[in-house]
Amino acid sequence: MHADEQVCGLNPDSQFVELAVEVFGMLADATRVRIILALRNADELSVNHLADIVDKSPTAVSQHLAKLRMGRIVNTRQEGQRVFYRLENEHASQLVSDAIFQAEHALGGTPRHHHKEND
Repeated sequence: MHADEQVCGLNPDSQFVELAVEVFGMLADATRVRIILALRNADELSVNHLADIVDKSPTAVSQHLAKLRMGRIVNTRQEGQRVFYRLENEHASQLVSDAIFQAEHALGGTPRHHHKEND
């Protein structure tokens, strides 16, 4: 394969399929999904604030954040002793949103995300 050739990432034979599986594996944890949901509407949050939101210990949240950071899903900013986390981009948030929407479909009926805002 030539380095200058662009392969569509959405083709079944894409070189990105295995990496996508790794992303799904990274997100296959309820605490990590909750962290991403908490960060999607915030510019950035500290470990302690995230721990309060997801109802886990700061140590546990810090371990999950380290994995998310290694997977380039979150990024950090340090201010003195405090570290603040933010989503690296909108894609993890969109993946989690879509997974939640799919879960709503699994319950049957018309999922909440299909209702008009004025209803």
